[in-house]
Amino acid sequence: MVGTKDRIMDSSAELFRRQGYAGTGIKQILAGANAPFGSLYHFFPGGKEQLGAETIRTSGRLYMELFASIAAQAPDVASAVEEFFRGAAQTLEQTDYADACPIATVALEVASTNEQLREACADVFDLWIDGATQYFAACGIPVQRARELALSMLCLLEGAFIFCRAMRSTEPLHVAGVSAASALTDALAR
Repeated sequence: MVGTKDRIMDSSAELFRRQGYAGTGIKQILAGANAPFGSLYHFFPGGKEQLGAETIRTSGRLYMELFASIAAQAPDVASAVEEFFRGAAQTLEQTDYADACPIATVALEVASTNEQLREACADVFDLWIDGATQYFAACGIPVQRARELALSMLCLLEGAFIFCRAMRSTEPLHVAGVSAASALTDALAR
């Protein structure tokens, strides 16, 4: 059975993906979690801001784990990246373009106005960059080039999410995935 704190964080993550941080109210989060009002401050004494930061960091780790599981099953690094982008596109289609990356959604919204949430988003992006860098380097790409490719891939991914949601098309994710995979294939060929 999922505990109250986890239900609150799950509800927050879903709502942040769909509506952003400012567009998500505490009552809405608690209703989605089927949790009493006092439970928010019991688990998150810093209120919505603390909940937001913890939700962002937890969601970031989960997405990293998702990529790792895809990479473990893929025959090579380029296939892993293409599959990750393909899966993101499927999720967007299945959710009528509502479920994109909660970290990017929140980062775009609060990076200039809320330092605690900006730091949480930056921590997640650093985690992803470091994880992808290590994975690419383990596949035989020099570390500096692996970091550049990790940054490029993540920029392609997050940018593609924005385009997909606005255009209501997964074409940007498909194009971005092919581009990221091609860059990795080229780097490995050198």
